This record gives sequence, structure tokens and C-alpha cells, in this order.
Amino acid sequence: MADQNFVLAPATTMVSVNIALEPAYNILNSLGILSHPEERSGFSPWVNQTAASLPPDVAHRLRLVFKVLGAAVEPEGSWPSFPAYLDALAAEDPVVLRDRAIRWLCEDDLYGLQPLDRETVLADRGAYLDFVERLHLKKAADNEKEAVYEPSYYVEAHALFNDPPALQQVIVSHLREVWDSFMAAEWERRLPMLQEAVDAFQQLDYSQMTALEAIRVVTGRDLSGIWDEWSDELVFVPSPHIGPYVTRYDTPDKRKSWVVFGARLPEGARVSSPALSRSELLVRLSALGDDTRLQILELLTQHDELCAQDVIEMLDLSQSAASRHLRQLTATGYLLERRREVAKCYSLNPQRVDDTLRALKRFLRAK
Repeated sequence: MADQNFVLAPATTMVSVNIALEPAYNILNSLGILSHPEERSGFSPWVNQTAASLPPDVAHRLRLVFKVLGAAVEPEGSWPSFPAYLDALAAEDPVVLRDRAIRWLCEDDLYGLQPLDRETVLADRGAYLDFVERLHLKKAADNEKEAVYEPSYYVEAHALFNDPPALQQVIVSHLREVWDSFMAAEWERRLPMLQEAVDAFQQLDYSQMTALEAIRVVTGRDLSGIWDEWSDELVFVPSPHIGPYVTRYDTPDKRKSWVVFGARLPEGARVSSPALSRSELLVRLSALGDDTRLQILELLTQHDELCAQDVIEMLDLSQSAASRHLRQLTATGYLLERRREVAKCYSLNPQRVDDTLRALKRFLRAK
């Protein structure tokens, strides 16, 4: 997929809310995670296990499709199944597909960089590669992680930009391959659990909620302040693989957003789902199942607040390692994050710790 922004919007007006399986968004999101699982910790164990089993050529194409060509495969509608989505992608005009793949390069507000025009992207490989490298470094600095720039993927992509039928063939054939070989059986295995999540959240009344309130209720997270605008229509999509994170996809006109979140039950749900209970509990406990993350939490029992650089120095971590651990702890709710000038700073969230202990007690007593 295109760069996945883990987001939440503090809207102030009522929005239309739906909960749905959305196979195309759901499966593409999982495959996007599978293409570079090392960038974040806390995903479903299936992600790391499957990524480790991928043949090198499959892993390479998966990374090419989702890391570089991802904008081309983002759905702009709904499909009843992933194969139906692939059939639609195969029937699309290759030039339209190619133009969608490069559209993000020609948009405004890309970390302060002057966007390229379509003709420059296609005709000047040097300008394209220079732009992508500068953009990557700016994004890496903003996200407080070490930059890992892999120009060979962008060189390969540029050749495909100038051969739209070949671009379409690479994308469609590869998605069919990974669907058939790795994803179809996993999707069928997880489908009952996902349907339980959809059914449970469809029972709630969202008619008087703002976007911010609806996202808090469905995802269980409050990340207000990260985005300053939201769409009029929200479709929440429960994922079996995204762990504690939330990611968002918009239609080009920004009127509709799909919000992918870790499959769970609503707070206080009267229905029971052992599979969902285990899944959500695993997300919470996996964040605690690492010595470095426990050390971070321990530090924050001794300090009211620490910034990322403090954690790096106190625990002698690399910037990328600290970022991964802090992201997972924040996404799982154990840490509260705020900006202090240009730095990200963190404090302990005792309520989340108590919630996890209660959830574990309920789960074990139910047995």
C-alpha cells in the first residue's frame, strides 16, 4: 500500500459510521504489513511467521508492490471478495493504474517539498529518485527513526512507470500469487472472528457521535491531535493482523475513509467471543513480553515524563529500536504521548495497566 498513516481525527460534527469486513481493504492492509513487518513491533504472530517463510523473489515483489507502487492498489470502492477486487484491477486501464501509482508524487504538502509534475516523474529518473530520497529522509526525521533508503526498488518502479501494461501485470499477478499461496487460507480461518467483531460493533448507536468519539469507541484509542480533519463517512474494518495500530485510507475527494483497527469487542459488550478475547489480550500482553519495553515502563514509574531521546540515552538504544518500542507501548495504551516543542515525550498510563489486569482476570475466570 501507499505509506500507511496511523491516525485519528478530532472532528467536531456528526459522521456516518459503518462496520464492515471490506475484504479488499482488509487483505491489502495485511499484505502491506507483511511486506515490511520489521518497521513496527506488535503485529499478529502470523505476520512475522509468514514473512520469514516467503521465498526471496516473493518477498522482493511484495515489497516492491506495497512499499513503492502501493498507491496503485488502494481500492476506491468496495468488493465482495478479494478475487473480485483483483479481477477489477486486472480490467482497469493500465495508464489509469500507472497514474494512480504516481499521483502522490504530484500532490502538495509532502513534508515541505515541491511536488513533481507527471512528465518529470516519467521522463527524469534522476529527479524522481532525488525527490523520493529527500522525502524519505524528511519522513524519517519526523517519525524519529533511522532512515533506510532502498533505491533499487525505486529504480525498478521507474521502469514500470514507463510501461503501464508491465506495471499492471506485475501488480495483479503478484497479488494473485500471494493471495493463493499465503493469504486465502488465513482469511478463511480468521473470517468467523472478524464477523463476530462486525456484528458486535454494528449493534452500537453512532448517530450522535463525532468522528473522534466513534473512533475512540471502535478502536479503543484516543489519538486526538494527530489529524485535524476527517471524512463525512467512516467505515471501520476489523483486522486480524494489525495488532494495536490503526490505519486509514481515504477516497481521493476525502469524503469517505476506511479505518482499519485490530479486531476486538466493544467495551462492556454483552456478547462473548473467546477468539476476540484472546486476540485482544494477546495484543496487550505481547507489548509487555519484551525486556526493553518493560524497562521503559519501569523508567516511567520513576519519572513523570521522558522524551524519546531520554529513553535512548538511559537504555543505550538505537533511534529506530526506541521508536519501535515506544510506538507499540503507545499504540497499546500503556504510554501517553505528547509533543514538547519538536520532541515526542511519554508518560505512564496506569489505567491501561489496570484494564489489562482486569481483562486477564476475566479471561482466566471464564475458563
